This record gives sequence, C-alpha cells and structure tokens, in this order.
Amino acid sequence: MPLMPVILWTDALVFLLVISAIGFGLYAARHEHLRAPWRRVARSRVGIGTLVVLSFYVLIGLLDTVHFRLPLADQTAGTETGAGTKFGPDVLSLFDAWAAPLRERQEKTYSAPFATHLFVKEAITQPDGSVIRDYPRLNYGGRHLKDPTQRGWDILRLTLRGLAEGLIVWGLIAAQVVWSTARGQGIGFMAARDVLLAGGTAFPWRTALGTLAVMLVLGFVAGELALRYHILGTDKVGEDVFFQALKSIRTGLVIGTLTTLVMLPAAILLGIMAGYFRGWVDDIIQYLYTTLNAIPGVLLIAAAILMLQVYMSNNADQFESLVERADLRLLFLCLILGVTSWTGLCRLLRGEALKLREADYVRASSALGVGHFAILGRHILPNVLHIVMITLVLDFSGLVLAEAVLSYVNIGVDPTMNSWGNMINSARLELARDPMVWWSLTAAFVFMFALVLAANLFADVVRDAFDPRLRGVR
Repeated sequence: MPLMPVILWTDALVFLLVISAIGFGLYAARHEHLRAPWRRVARSRVGIGTLVVLSFYVLIGLLDTVHFRLPLADQTAGTETGAGTKFGPDVLSLFDAWAAPLRERQEKTYSAPFATHLFVKEAITQPDGSVIRDYPRLNYGGRHLKDPTQRGWDILRLTLRGLAEGLIVWGLIAAQVVWSTARGQGIGFMAARDVLLAGGTAFPWRTALGTLAVMLVLGFVAGELALRYHILGTDKVGEDVFFQALKSIRTGLVIGTLTTLVMLPAAILLGIMAGYFRGWVDDIIQYLYTTLNAIPGVLLIAAAILMLQVYMSNNADQFESLVERADLRLLFLCLILGVTSWTGLCRLLRGEALKLREADYVRASSALGVGHFAILGRHILPNVLHIVMITLVLDFSGLVLAEAVLSYVNIGVDPTMNSWGNMINSARLELARDPMVWWSLTAAFVFMFALVLAANLFADVVRDAFDPRLRGVR
C-alpha cells in the first residue's frame, strides 16, 4: 500500500535531535574525558534501571513522530489512468497504525476500567416493546463475553497469557545477553549466567534485565487486556483513555526536549560569558535576563498563543489538517517556553563561572596567552557541564508538568492534541460528577509520574558522573 510521508515541524526537529544525539555519542566515544562520565552512568544500577524505563517512553514517542497519509479507498477516474494516487486528509503515525484497535474502538460515552457496560443508565427498548433504564453493554469492551459475570476469570486468563508472552520475550533477550557474555569472557553458558546473576560484570546486567522484565510483562499484559477491554476506561466521547495516555507521551517528550534545545545555547553562552568577562558584558547580560524575568511568564505565553491563534484563523488555507495546526501551536509553545526558561540556568552558570575564573589553572592559562574563548571551551565549560546536565533534566521534568498547568488554563497545547494536560483539564468537571469519573485523571497522573520520576533519578546519576569534584579531577 503506498503511503504519503508527512513531516511536521516538530517531527523535523525531533529527527534533528536524534541525529545530533547520535553524532554526540560518536564524538564522545572517541574522547576519554567525555566517555568516562557516561561509563560511570552505564555502571550505575539506578541509571540503567531508569534508562530502561525512559527507553520505552522514547520508543513510543518516536513511533508517534513518523507521520503519513493513507490513500483514499475511492480513487477518481484520473487516478486509474495514471494521474496519481490521492490520499486522505487524516495524518496518522506509526503508533496510530500499531495501536489501531485502541484508536478505532470508540464507545458512546463513559465506561469504567474493565467495564462491560456503560457508566450511565440509558433508556433500553426490550424485545417486547417495553422501555427500561439500565446500563447498556459496550460496543467493544468485553463484547466477546457471552456472560459478563465471567469477566474476572477472563481478565485472569488474559493476564496470565500476557505474563507468559512477556517472560518468553524477556527470556530470549536474556539468553542472548548471557550468550554474548559467555563468548566475550570465554566461559560456558551456565557459568556466564551465574556471573550475571551474581552481579559480577561491570555493566549492571542484573538490574537492566530485571527492569526490562517488569516493563515487558507490564506491556504484554496491558496489550492482551487492551485488545478485549478498556483497561483505563473511556472518556466523555467514548475514546479509550489508555490510548490517550500513550499518545500523550510524544507531547510531553517534545515539550521537554525541544524547549531545552531552544534555551540551551543562550543559557550556556551568556551565562559563562557573564561570569568570565564580568564588567560591561556582565552588566548587559544581567540586565537582559532580569528584564525578561520581570515579565510574567504566563501572560507572555498567553499573549503569544493568542497571536498564533489569530494568525491561524486568518490563514486557515495554509493548514491541510487539524494535526498541522496543532503541531504549529505545539512548536510555538516550545519556543515561548524556551525563551522564558533560559534565565535560571544562565544565572547558575554565571555564578559558577565567577568562581572558576579565579581558579589556578584558569589564571595560568590566561598568563600563558591562551585565548578567552579557548579558556571558556576547555576549562570553564567542562567544569559547569554537570550543572547543565542536572538543570536540563530537572527542567525537562518541570516542563512536562508545566504543560499540564498551561493546558488547564487553556493556553497550552491545542485541545485537539492528546496530552496529559488536556486529560487533566477535561477531568476537572468529571471529578464533580456523581458518581465520580476518576480514571482520566489517574491515567494522566500515573504516566506523568513515572516519566518525571525516572527522569529525576537519571538526572541524579548524570550529575554525579559529570561533577568533576566527585570524580576528583578537573
């Protein structure tokens, strides 16, 4: 089937980020001063465990970043004569295609997690013509059950099947790791297994494989159950909440990473320049970020989003789909958040550079005639890199949470885009219902909590690895 690739603005930037990360990895692999800190991260059990969790988030985010259009089922006569294939207006992603059963199974309205009936009563016409008020059966959730009372046993059966599938896949991966270890160390398979179980390798394979086993089991169990039930219920319009939570991963990752790219160059360059040069350079940079900090960030974001909405309304013909409109708003939000969030890191780097410029090795380099920018690049920047790393990851967590707050006040991402903030925003009225609809808020909280917690723990490991004072070297 022919597909029409679609590259959104955020898609292009994510691809650029991936290419840059690969390039930096290749560069760092050839330089010991960069390779050594990452080697320490790789030997940390906490670092590897959280990295496995983050990898699942990143994988889903990347699958949701490759977009395309499907061809129309009903082609025109011109197409038949060779005029070309016509494509539909809907922009889908690889994740949409992979999770099509979740995306296409839409109920009428609310349903609770693992429910077989709607959450609200409706008028149901009986075969004899009488009308009663009861909970109708769902169109998809638990529809394969002839007797809904067997739901518990069916959930147990599907859970055990997912558990077995996850353990089989994990067993194959673990066997490959053991075989590679045995081949590398020149020992037998069982001996290599014992070494890994005892934690006798430099790389914490036991932690990595244990975390991977948990994630694979959870993934396969959720997959088996999601094909038969709405495991996190449905929202007001009947869409699967589990699918919405998974689709929101890309939005959170894009805001956390692209915003970081926007603010990183200005924060690093201006911060270390202000602390190193001092004088009028420091005065100008301080005046710049002090003035910017004086502007209320929420009002600046609201004004920028309002201007963008006016532009999109006046130029609606420039956007072929709602996805492109929502993507431009997401990109604009990343830019505004980047402009308003670089000042904190800049201030930290200025203070650290003020201290480092008085260090003996910096003063010696200056006395020997080394240029200012060479000193900044070889002495100042490497010694503030740990601050940059920890600030970036902590800012990533803060930006993921900020998106939820901004969407709550309707100045975040587009309402048509899946995000945890939009889920929380829609849940504020659902919590006031009687009985309460709690699963949308819970789903957004759990997915956001897992991402932010893993990012913060990974940040601590990266900080310890890159801090020269903890390594005992300059």
